This record gives sequence, C-alpha cells and structure tokens, in this order.
Amino acid sequence: QVRLVESGGGLVQAGGSLRLSCTASGSIISDKLVGWYRQAPGKQRAFVAQITSGGSPNYASSVKGRFTISRDNAKNTVYLQMNNLKPEDTAVYYCNSNFAWTDYWGQGTQVTVSS
Repeated sequence: QVRLVESGGGLVQAGGSLRLSCTASGSIISDKLVGWYRQAPGKQRAFVAQITSGGSPNYASSVKGRFTISRDNAKNTVYLQMNNLKPEDTAVYYCNSNFAWTDYWGQGTQVTVSS
C-alpha cells in the first residue's frame, strides 16, 4: 500500500518560513515526479511546485523565488521550503505522485499565514 504523508504545516506570521515534508511509504519515489498542490477555502486545488526524478524543479508563478522544492532520495522524502510567506499562501498543502498509473495524494497539511 502506497502512502504519502505530509508534515510541517503550521501557523506563521507574514514574512516567515516553513518547510513541508512529503514522505512516501510502500514504494520508492526516487524515480517519480512529485508535486505539491494547495487548496484554499472555497477554491480549487492548485499547482504549487514539482520536481522531476532528476531533480529539476518547476514552480507556479505565484511562488517562484519564494518556495524551493527539493528531494532526499535516501529518506524517500520531498521537501517544500517556503520563505517570505504571505497571507494568500494560506491553504491545505498536498503532495502527489503516480505509482503504477495510479495517482496518490497525501492527507494534506494546513499552512496558515497571519498578516
């Protein structure tokens, strides 16, 4: 059974930082594209960032320059370092990957940025 588990969310003031983790169990993610998405109240889930198996990142324009995605294959984990957080970054953050042609999502971690 493949599971993705996010952690690291919390409450932070505007301008602060958080680091989210997405750890996989039941399968390795070193050869997988892994993405971070977020869903704010009343809005659709939106793309935030992704990282290829080779470590190449891609970011939504709204977070470019503030967020950094990285991976530690030895820990089977993908990170999202979020700096200079803004109130509009408040959302539940989810990680996503595909295993054997099936999309998997974690349960999400809440990020709240106060002004």
